[in-house]
Amino acid sequence: MWSGPRNISTALMRSWGSRSDTFVTDEPLYAHYLKYTGLQHPGREATLAVHETDWQKVTEWLIGPIPGNKPVWYQKHMAHHLVDDVGLDWLDDVTHAFLIREPSAMLVSLTEFLPKPTLEDTGLPQQLAVFERVRADLGIDPPVIDGNDILRDPRAALTLLCAALGQPFEPAMLAWKQGLRDTDGAWAPEWYGKVANTTGFGPPRDEVVDVPTALQGLYDECLDIYRRLHASRLRVDA
Repeated sequence: MWSGPRNISTALMRSWGSRSDTFVTDEPLYAHYLKYTGLQHPGREATLAVHETDWQKVTEWLIGPIPGNKPVWYQKHMAHHLVDDVGLDWLDDVTHAFLIREPSAMLVSLTEFLPKPTLEDTGLPQQLAVFERVRADLGIDPPVIDGNDILRDPRAALTLLCAALGQPFEPAMLAWKQGLRDTDGAWAPEWYGKVANTTGFGPPRDEVVDVPTALQGLYDECLDIYRRLHASRLRVDA
């Protein structure tokens, strides 16, 4: 599952982690991203100490046997973790889906952590590049789901997503226990405070918000990519 920041990606990982047949992995390329970029994110030292920083070793693991002998492996990826030195051949050996969010709310939220975000920080160009690669390989659009569609009707949205991925929907995906998980990344105590207090998906959000003038140019770029992905989304209200 390829997402950008400030989406419901961790809640969606919780949802898949509640299934009886699924092993989940939390942002496996994050440690490499931090080492490559040198960014001083909260939890950086713990992340580098605990997680593999060699992208080749990580991706070899990601296309190998599923841990726990589970039939399904849900891998939560941040698209911006695909920095320039990460090879892409491994993408041909996994199934892909894409989680998107209207960019005005995403950008305003992102500036709480990155005061001057770039287009690459949003993950949108990387999402589009992977989407187009997969579409060219498959000859059809891979599944795209909008986070707010999930929040509006979790059962319907997840049923569509599961069907698109060739998996049965499980009602257990609609709820989970509070707290952190062993499968969470080492950065979870710094980043997952809100989601750790949840037991299910929250209410729909006000997605279209006023964008500061300083972000208007970036917003226009993001909106163009978002609309291209959004046109291929799974339509919950269809």
